[in-house]
Amino acid sequence: MTFENYSYSKTIDYKTLKMPFGTYYLCEKFFIGELNEGIHFDWKKTELVVQKLIEHYGEKAKIGFISNRINHYSIDPSNWTKIEEKYNLIIASAIVMYNNSTYMNASIEKQFAKRSIKRCMSLQEALDWMLSLKEFH
Repeated sequence: MTFENYSYSKTIDYKTLKMPFGTYYLCEKFFIGELNEGIHFDWKKTELVVQKLIEHYGEKAKIGFISNRINHYSIDPSNWTKIEEKYNLIIASAIVMYNNSTYMNASIEKQFAKRSIKRCMSLQEALDWMLSLKEFH
């Protein structure tokens, strides 16, 4: 389910950021990414998104990230390491999985990240976990 079609989206303020390869929803303490079907999310695309995040949240921001994997696409798992080393922006991430292949990919990505990545079975689970993080209280 897309974030915009989810009931929680009707209860909060957020900004929609449409990119050629996906849509991002910029909430107060975290952002949600929904990438387009069939794309390869490489470092160049990652840097485009990060620059937009810095413009929105500021250079010193500490935010969470929810990857809502509603579509099939590929990602370079080393992006996690590069983001952590270069930007130090994301404090924790959640990956919402809708099938077994997404679970396998998320497990591989989890091995590359130094920060916490939670694998979730629903968008609600990811939101609940993100909003419970002690860094946001």
